[in-house]
Amino acid sequence: MGATPSAAGATMLFDGWDELGRVLVMGVLGYAGLIVILRITGKRTLAKMNAFDLVVTVSLGSVLAAAVLDENVSLAEAIAAFVVLCGLQFVIAWAAVRSERVRALVASEPALLAWEGRVLPDALKRERVAVEELRSVLRAAGRTSLEGVRAVVLETDGSFSVVGGDEADGAPLAGAGDRFGALDGVVAPKGLGPAHLRQR
Repeated sequence: MGATPSAAGATMLFDGWDELGRVLVMGVLGYAGLIVILRITGKRTLAKMNAFDLVVTVSLGSVLAAAVLDENVSLAEAIAAFVVLCGLQFVIAWAAVRSERVRALVASEPALLAWEGRVLPDALKRERVAVEELRSVLRAAGRTSLEGVRAVVLETDGSFSVVGGDEADGAPLAGAGDRFGALDGVVAPKGLGPAHLRQR
């Protein structure tokens, strides 16, 4: 005979001290294990610089939630999953720093959406960004218009950067003669932007 509606409702609200204790223990131990692994692999593990980084960050949270709430997932399995995900991220990031080919596989290119006060409609369509979303980006950056804005860039992780004034021109690094500009590597439509921008 099935449980009465009142009994089922009570179980939904509270399923016993054993289950509550398991959630508490798994939450503390799983969280502690994740912190240790993140300390070992470094801050770069949680830096959402591209889509792959975002996938790893979301996956870590999903694994921790599954370990805490699913009694079929053991602590050892959760720790193993943390190690695999963080290890993959570490290897991919290490390889991307050293290989242009790997970097091209895991990271997209930043794209120029506005240049010197002008919106670039073709770039917006290509990147699937609405004009209203661009206005929202400007408001978030404390701007009321594109006046005085040198560039608006869609970054590789899907965030937006608003560059104003001479910030995009670049300045020499201390102890180095090479120019280091904020817009280096950004993809721009042909004929737009300074010569050092990549042209599409």
